Amino acid sequence: MKITVTGSLGNISKPLATQLIGAGHQVTIISSNADKAKEIEALGATAAIGSLTDTAFVTDAFTGADAVYTMIPPNLFAEDFRASANQISDSYVAAIKVSGVKQVVHLSSVGAQHSSGTGPIISAHDAENKLNKLDGVDVRFIRPAFFYTNFLGNIGLIKQAGILGSNYPADTRLILVHPADIATVIAREIQQPISGKSVKYVYSSEHTPTEVAAILGTAIGKPKLPFVEFTDEQQYDGLKQAGISADMSKNYVELGVAARTGILWSDLDAQGAAKGNISLEEFAKEFAQYFN
Repeated sequence: MKITVTGSLGNISKPLATQLIGAGHQVTIISSNADKAKEIEALGATAAIGSLTDTAFVTDAFTGADAVYTMIPPNLFAEDFRASANQISDSYVAAIKVSGVKQVVHLSSVGAQHSSGTGPIISAHDAENKLNKLDGVDVRFIRPAFFYTNFLGNIGLIKQAGILGSNYPADTRLILVHPADIATVIAREIQQPISGKSVKYVYSSEHTPTEVAAILGTAIGKPKLPFVEFTDEQQYDGLKQAGISADMSKNYVELGVAARTGILWSDLDAQGAAKGNISLEEFAKEFAQYFN
């Protein structure tokens, strides 16, 4: 198969591309960073360097592909994240129509069924709605749980204040996933026929924030690392101080509210999810490498 992968050499796209190349497929990787071209080619893929909002470029990269993997990159500094994300999803839709691609695997998110109240996940909701309207195109929406790698953003807080924290209680139910487990599911889905539009959830483990703090803390030599619940105001201020835009800080506060109310998990519970193999304890070893 000829497969085009978006997401450059990110936490999902790199292991995904590696698996697909290993299975004998011809892979093109889209990246906005020309410096990544040599590394992409070293994997055995073709590099397509350009912007995801450049519809003509994306169309060219999609043309001739048997399947494409699409995702919307995070942007912590966007002044209007929903608008910037919609530019990318609009570009994808237009490129799919013109290029004639018939099979798409799209990285969405747990909670994407909700039209409000989920912070940055609203961009996944928007993208799903657009892709669902494509005629004659089969689309599998991959809805992963919370990424383990999101906790890397707490390293500064741990070093400065000696705590892990967010704006939800210490006993909140968190369903988590390793990006490599997502990549494995996507690799499996994109290599087989897809019929119509459908959703697939993926997760790796389930923990409370207290358990997360203990597991990550143990890996970095702080086994008694506490989890502290912040107010929404404290969470917003902390994110702003970390350099995140006002819009994204507001979005992440709303995401924390969605976690504490549990609205994110309802459809995952109803439909079930593919379970990955990488435990939080295994990720904690990676976390320790970043921490140190």
